[in-house]
This record gives sequence, C-alpha cells and structure tokens, in this order.
Amino acid sequence: MANLFIDTLRTYVRAGKFTVHDFVVMPNHVHLLMTLPGNLSIEKAMQLIKGGFSYRVRRELSFSGEVWQRGFSDVRITDEESFRKHRDYIDRNPVRTGLASASDEYPYGSAYLKKLKKAGAKARPQSLADGTTEVVP
Repeated sequence: MANLFIDTLRTYVRAGKFTVHDFVVMPNHVHLLMTLPGNLSIEKAMQLIKGGFSYRVRRELSFSGEVWQRGFSDVRITDEESFRKHRDYIDRNPVRTGLASASDEYPYGSAYLKKLKKAGAKARPQSLADGTTEVVP
C-alpha cells in the first residue's frame, strides 16, 4: 500500500497538480510537505490524493476496507525556517517511532528516495513471499 500511495503522489506531481517537497508514509498516517498552485485549495489537493489512492487500492489491490479517516490537518509554512523545521520533522518521523535507525533507511519516505537518486539508483518494488512489498535499490 505504501508503494501504491507513493505512486499515486508521483502521478499527481507528473500531472502538474502540485509539488511534493517531502513525505513519509507511516503505518497509520502520512506526512506531506507540498506547494500548491494558486488555483488548488488544500482541501481539493487532499481530495485528489485520498480519492485517487482509495480508488487505486480498491482496483489494484482488491482492498474493500476503509482507507482514510475523515479530514486532515494542515500547517501553513510561513518562511524558510518553518519549511526546514517541517522537512526535518517529516524526515525524522520513522526514526522517532522506531521504524528505522536513520531517515534515509526507511523505504517509504522522501529521504530514502533522495538517497537512491543521489546514488544513481531507482527504487523498484519487490514482492516478498508473504505478500508484502519492500523497496529495493
């Protein structure tokens, strides 16, 4: 599911809907640092992301349960310091919760993907025997 969510984000970014600066997909929530064009509200952007992902989960993974809780919370970034603070918070989230020892080791966040890009590799999903998926360089 995390890989599908990341692919959903990429689809909207490629379509020019918004820019994603940083993200992390946690087991029970997601953090996104985005820039929206003037004609797109945060509510509409979240509707696109949540609706697009829900549709794909049902279609591609045959998942029939609830995917999202109602609503979302947002914080407006006001300056460069705030941007850096939120970027750092997003990157460190998997470390704070014990999912990784370093931000760039957690495969479902932008820190990991940036590390792969810097190394010249592309992330590719690999299915495991138990039906889960991991991202490998």
